[in-house]
Amino acid sequence: MIARRGFLALLTLLPFGARATPFAVPQLAAPAGPMQIYHLGHSLVGADMPHMVSQLAPYGHRYNAQLGSGTSLQDHWEPDLDILHFDKVNHAPVWRDAREAVGSGDYDAVILTEMVELRDAIRYFKGARYFRRWADLARDGAPETRIYLYETWHPLDIADGWLSRIDGDLDQLWLGGLAGSDSRRNPKRLAYLIPAGQVMAAVVRAAEAGQIDGLTHREDLFARTDEGALDQIHINDLGAYIVALTHVSVLYHLNPTGLPHQLTRADGTTAYALSAKAARQVQGIVWQVVTAQPRTGVSQ
Repeated sequence: MIARRGFLALLTLLPFGARATPFAVPQLAAPAGPMQIYHLGHSLVGADMPHMVSQLAPYGHRYNAQLGSGTSLQDHWEPDLDILHFDKVNHAPVWRDAREAVGSGDYDAVILTEMVELRDAIRYFKGARYFRRWADLARDGAPETRIYLYETWHPLDIADGWLSRIDGDLDQLWLGGLAGSDSRRNPKRLAYLIPAGQVMAAVVRAAEAGQIDGLTHREDLFARTDEGALDQIHINDLGAYIVALTHVSVLYHLNPTGLPHQLTRADGTTAYALSAKAARQVQGIVWQVVTAQPRTGVSQ
């Protein structure tokens, strides 16, 4: 297991519909070796991204997961609620029952994510309540298990604007509305942040400014159907690689510059890759975002 150190950084959280409250964010020590990770979420986790994390992380990294399609934390928690496409996306040996796994104490880190539209998740699917329940289950399982919130993104065609939502949602909805009440109850054992949405936005801004080799538009990071139509929310291999770099950087406190950029998908096939130059440029952006955000627990 892994220890924490005493350096504190200050962060302001904006609880949904409430006034801002300051919290001291304990910075974390880098893990001493490979980690065992549990992913709980939906198709924005997917099969390929955690598999890419295992290729980028130190040798011995292991993971399990429970996923669904558009699945809320409530759906994962309540046994009488259906998890859409459960049988299609959960298979041994990666799959492990979520309630058993999160409460087992077997994992160095548990990564939670909520469905989007995030406003709906909070208002109608009791997102904050179920985030607390899952986080508390992990805390009860082992005192040293780290808890992370995986910040994702909304569809590219969302009416409010894709970049605007990523910019505005982090404090107000992810850290405030979803994780805020858990943070107030557990200031010494906070859920930390994997800021994938922030990284995606930073990469897109750089690409659309002509600063990344071979990438020019946000659509370059998103999947397409067999007919060639753009998938407005699910990422392709390039997007999965960027999100995997973000996970590795946060979990291992690792500057990703120089990590491999030619990886495989979960089914063993070769993933489409950035150029070596683009990979270095993206890796630098990832590390800049991760170390600039105190809630990652990672310091420069």
